[in-house]
Amino acid sequence: MATGRLGNTSPGAASNTTLYTVPTGYYTVANVSFTNTNTTSVTVRLAIATTTSPGASEWIEYDTTIVPKGVLERTGLVLNAGLNLVGYAS
Repeated sequence: MATGRLGNTSPGAASNTTLYTVPTGYYTVANVSFTNTNTTSVTVRLAIATTTSPGASEWIEYDTTIVPKGVLERTGLVLNAGLNLVGYAS
């Protein structure tokens, strides 16, 4: 079983960022951690989407608040080939 980090990023403020796209012929089981390194609260969104611009029904977190220095984790996310993990931070 493969393990390790698929990637990390510091998304630009108030814009959707594609965090990972599952390659053709594969699937992915992923855990996602959002860490707020700021001294003020932020809101985040996370989608499992067919495109890089998620539709309303593709968000699995939407405007969830993370307190200063806090963490939000989503575990056991299963994505089929071609799906995108898309993140957003305020």
